[in-house]
Amino acid sequence: MRHLLLLGLILPATAHAAPGDIIVTGRALPAARSDAAYDLVEIDRDRLATTASARIEDALRDVAGLQQFRRTDARSANATSQGATLRGLGGNASSRALLLLDGVPQSDPFGGWVSWPAFANERLSAVRVTRGGGSGIFGAGALAGTIELASLGPDDIGGVRGALALGSRSSVDASLVAGGALGGGFASIGANFARGDGFVPIIAAQRGPADRAAPYRQASLGARAVVPLGAGELQASLMGFSDRRTRGTILSDNGGDGADASLRYVSHGAWRWEALAYLQLRRFMSCAVSVDAARASVLQTLDQYNVPSTGAGARFELRPPLGAGLELRLGGDARRVTGETREFFTYVGGAPTRSRIAGGSSVTLGGFGELTAQLGALTLTGAARLDHWQIGQGALLERTIASGAQLRNDRAAARDGWQPTLRAGAALETGTLRWRVSAYQGWRLPTLNELYRPFRIGADATAANPALTPETLRGAELGLDWQMADGAGLALTLFANRLDDAIANVSLGSGPGNFAGVGFVGAGGTYRQRRNVDHISSQGVEIDGHARLGALRLHASYAFSDARVHAPGLGLDALRPAQVPRHLASATLGWRWLTTSLRYVSRQYEDDANRRALRDAVTLDVALRLPLGDRLLVELRGENLGDAQVDAAISGSGVIERATPRTLWIGLRWGG
Repeated sequence: MRHLLLLGLILPATAHAAPGDIIVTGRALPAARSDAAYDLVEIDRDRLATTASARIEDALRDVAGLQQFRRTDARSANATSQGATLRGLGGNASSRALLLLDGVPQSDPFGGWVSWPAFANERLSAVRVTRGGGSGIFGAGALAGTIELASLGPDDIGGVRGALALGSRSSVDASLVAGGALGGGFASIGANFARGDGFVPIIAAQRGPADRAAPYRQASLGARAVVPLGAGELQASLMGFSDRRTRGTILSDNGGDGADASLRYVSHGAWRWEALAYLQLRRFMSCAVSVDAARASVLQTLDQYNVPSTGAGARFELRPPLGAGLELRLGGDARRVTGETREFFTYVGGAPTRSRIAGGSSVTLGGFGELTAQLGALTLTGAARLDHWQIGQGALLERTIASGAQLRNDRAAARDGWQPTLRAGAALETGTLRWRVSAYQGWRLPTLNELYRPFRIGADATAANPALTPETLRGAELGLDWQMADGAGLALTLFANRLDDAIANVSLGSGPGNFAGVGFVGAGGTYRQRRNVDHISSQGVEIDGHARLGALRLHASYAFSDARVHAPGLGLDALRPAQVPRHLASATLGWRWLTTSLRYVSRQYEDDANRRALRDAVTLDVALRLPLGDRLLVELRGENLGDAQVDAAISGSGVIERATPRTLWIGLRWGG
């Protein structure tokens, strides 16, 4: 495989690098002084290791206001419903938050969703979440915020450690991580495997003969080498994953494969700088079905058999020495993505009659600068960024399979433009208090999926729109951080955001009937098109607190967002964005070997018209680790112990899907 060949080239090069007198960290450049002015939340390695599900999506729920498009995790959700967002800005499965792993963007190059099974908690040292847009230092796409994943460092690696757990519904979770010194640096390799027979997604009262469990099988592999080189360190990383899921009926498989490779050099000299280059390879597939009203029979409606995509990019940052109290960051980045969907649709007698190929490419090139001044207790920071974007090679081709006759051959005109963004903030330290204020801009380019691919979910059909324009955001926030004695702290942030030209799936009609871009929509189905609506406004508050008293640890988080769509003439004005709850709350209490997490999500709407409501839900998770020796633990874990019904989706006919029910685990963990 290509990624294994690349690893063979990278590791020998790093192993023969000449060691210097520096101490390698495996990290990027140190945290910037400008961070003092913004709303940051960190999830440490201890918390990553004590989630009840052992999954990264679960750990991220500790940050109230951070959500995926739907409430399900990567074991049962369709991969296309797993975009990340914050602050009630909603989305249509494409991420409005920028997700990075060691500086490399992680959203799917074609669709903008996130393949969460690629990221194993055991291979991460920390997660840092910046709420609020405009983190242009890392590139375009940080509308709602930035999520930074950091791989294991030298202090996190020592020998071999692993875990094996057995769970409800014949589930298995296994992980193995090995690492140690490599010359003057270190290296690590880790593998994870998860599988399960799954639960039945449709709630019990509405199930029929067609409904069955939704099994999953997922695996990931990560390898990393870090060695000193000159006045800095060279970091080489490789990651691969495989993901297979079924949506609870026959003929509803979905998932994908992927591989990432990256090289990053970080200089620790007087002129600190870093340079990063990366390559992403992705392949996605998904099948869709329709189920009759009695849920007795299933008909296939789509076979999206291959969605290949590629993302390639580079980034450079320089921090020249300006003397005490000043920090300047200068740099630029580039990213190019290409991809297309290849699929069969319009099934007759169980066989497809039409084929579709749709896709294109996009490029973003940007430069940035940020200056921060620390004047005693006062920190002032300002940043500017300028991007040039290009969208091209857009095409949508449809044929009849039997004759090869062309039904559609749409070619979208190439487009380009410039996008400036600004960010500024201030922080004032007064004893145990830090006051902060900031204002920012951000932007996101439409994904290739949004631009060129029409799709169906059940009876509903959504048309693509190659004329979509970039989303732009303006926002401001006011915050207070209170650092109390004994490691306790409290953070309060008030925010207001306005997302202009927000991309939404807009309802334009109901079946039965023929509609532009999708064809026939049956009775009970809704016709939608992706469109730029005027704007989405979101105002709210975020509260985070943590405390430690001896062996007792507490972390709590709450987010309130009053989000509204403003789309005159489209029937959406003053409605809430789809899939956006008003309240999100999380509290985690740990005592010695016991960790409990209580979470609440308020009611939200399935659809943009606010007609299909998903009920609020409270879930309780518990993880207990009992030592059996110096390096051996037995684990007892429980997800959703109260077996609460967590609504994840509701169809136009009122059929409800649920998220993970009660799931129990028992396992062993050794090493570390």
